[in-house]
Amino acid sequence: MLFHLDFHVEYPASMTQKDLFSIWAREADAALGAKKAGAVVDLWKCVGARRIVAIVNVDGPDTLDQILLDLPIMKEHGQHVHVDVTPLRRYEDFAADVKKRI
Repeated sequence: MLFHLDFHVEYPASMTQKDLFSIWAREADAALGAKKAGAVVDLWKCVGARRIVAIVNVDGPDTLDQILLDLPIMKEHGQHVHVDVTPLRRYEDFAADVKKRI
């Protein structure tokens, strides 16, 4: 099942940018490993923002929730990370469904 994930990462004034980048470096290793393994279809960093967009392909919402809880950035900094999750439907399947309804 495909999901669109939109991560918004904040950090408190008490945290340095270097400390945030240390967490983010561990997260990057995990994300790129998941991409290599096939769970992550692709990832994008939004320019000028602490925002990451990902398309993931996992068994379902339970699996996705478990993966999100285990991410380094969520374990180490989760109270400052907001994730918008949108389930996706293949457009080809939608188009075929629409044509059946005509």
